[in-house]
Amino acid sequence: MTSQFNKKSEAWSARFSEPVSDLVKRYTASVFFDNRMASVDIQGSLAHAEMLSAQNIISAQDYADIQRGMAQIQEEIATGKFEWLLDLEDVHLNIEKRLTELVGDAGKRLHTGRSRNDQVATDIRLYMRNAIDNIVELLRALRGALIDLAEKNAATILPGFTHMQVAQPITFGHHILAYVKCSDAIPSACRIAANASIACHWALPHWLALPSLSTANASPKH
Repeated sequence: MTSQFNKKSEAWSARFSEPVSDLVKRYTASVFFDNRMASVDIQGSLAHAEMLSAQNIISAQDYADIQRGMAQIQEEIATGKFEWLLDLEDVHLNIEKRLTELVGDAGKRLHTGRSRNDQVATDIRLYMRNAIDNIVELLRALRGALIDLAEKNAATILPGFTHMQVAQPITFGHHILAYVKCSDAIPSACRIAANASIACHWALPHWLALPSLSTANASPKH
């Protein structure tokens, strides 16, 4: 398996008399930006290895070796000792090569029953899930800060504007709460009854219209 990795650049050049240029390698490689997915790549591989072991497709010893090898790779990445190779193009091949160096044939058998497309798609989903969780936490912190600011300025008068014309006065606190709702939108639904900048003084229970608009949600701005 190691020799296969070493001959990868030669394989790409099979139809040519000269090896692939460094410019083409840099253009086609993704390792220097997709290495951010290393932790989820390892997570996905360990889950796959667990499944292979549970199905008796790989031995318990192979599974233990894969776990040991991945633990060392995680440590090397965390401490900056892991060597990312341009010739191996992406995070997946780099980790696979290092695992095979550490545990031998057990590393080769990790790829059993799994295509590269499956591995890449799984990694991206795991990475995006983690990223979304982090963004949600940041949005919660932002909303909390905006609510604190709105409470402190609940009585601070602010002129309202509509189409660049002076309109009904509002409070700065009320204006800030509009940005709180911007960070709490429901993307899968359509909201109704949102004013340009100032709430209507009429008592309008817009939720009474929702039964006729099955995909809509009433805006809490009122």
